[in-house]
Amino acid sequence: MKQIEIGTSGVHTGEIALGCMRMNQLNAAEAEKVIRTSMEAGITLFDHADIYGKGESEEIFGKAVDLNGPDRQHMIIQSKCGIRGGFFDFSKEHIVRSVEESLKRLGTDYMDILLLHRPDALMEPEETAEAFHQLRREGKVTHFGVSNQHPGQVELLEDAFDEKLHVNQLQLSLMHTPMIDAGFNVNMRNDAAVNRDGGLLEYTRKRGMTLQAWSPLQHGMIEGPFLNNDQFPEVNKALDSFAEKKGVTNTAAALAWILRLPLSVQPVIGSMNTERIAGAAEASNVKMTREEWYELYRAAGNDLP
Repeated sequence: MKQIEIGTSGVHTGEIALGCMRMNQLNAAEAEKVIRTSMEAGITLFDHADIYGKGESEEIFGKAVDLNGPDRQHMIIQSKCGIRGGFFDFSKEHIVRSVEESLKRLGTDYMDILLLHRPDALMEPEETAEAFHQLRREGKVTHFGVSNQHPGQVELLEDAFDEKLHVNQLQLSLMHTPMIDAGFNVNMRNDAAVNRDGGLLEYTRKRGMTLQAWSPLQHGMIEGPFLNNDQFPEVNKALDSFAEKKGVTNTAAALAWILRLPLSVQPVIGSMNTERIAGAAEASNVKMTREEWYELYRAAGNDLP
């Protein structure tokens, strides 16, 4: 699998990551098989969050692999915090406590990357930056980023932290493309022209951040997969045709569409099916032309001006 650098952190990993939200549905032996299959396919970044399975996903992962053993040097462990019951919390107390609890569940002394999960309108940037500095000083977190934040929110935190944030994890799939649509419809009076994120695609590229695409195979707000879904015949027909031509799965075809974007982008797949994980990893070796990319974009129901 091709390698990418996470932002400008110096951390290199496979260009596809495994999201561990559903790992609480597995036992330790099943989880170990998922982790081994991922690593054999070149997937080395494992994405967690303190809320996944109410902490059980991190616990299962920690039981499945010894993060104090030799495997640790080949793995990038990332987790997120900030979402609480009915509100968001970027306070220093909550961030530090959440990280410490995640580390305990995972069975490791440190995580490579911490992301703040969803924006907190009540964030005090200096206080949040204090949490980052403390966690770095104590050796509990090496690098930092955010999730679901627009450029102004990123810069507000960066100014207080006085360091670059390396990741912004955002929803992006062939069937969820508002950050791309707006760029095609500049100065037009249609819904696609509405800039909903402050130019995130261009901002992320300009700043050298890594865009981690969550739900890269889903439609709507985690409403389900669009692959092999009768609701979306045109895009599935186009993906199947492309996949057959390239000799890969339709999963790999859909991920290759994201990877074709000319920026540091890393799809975060959420499957716990080892066969599907191995098939998804094939996306890294797929070459997609400009014409093929646009054909799939149009097949997803998008009109070009």
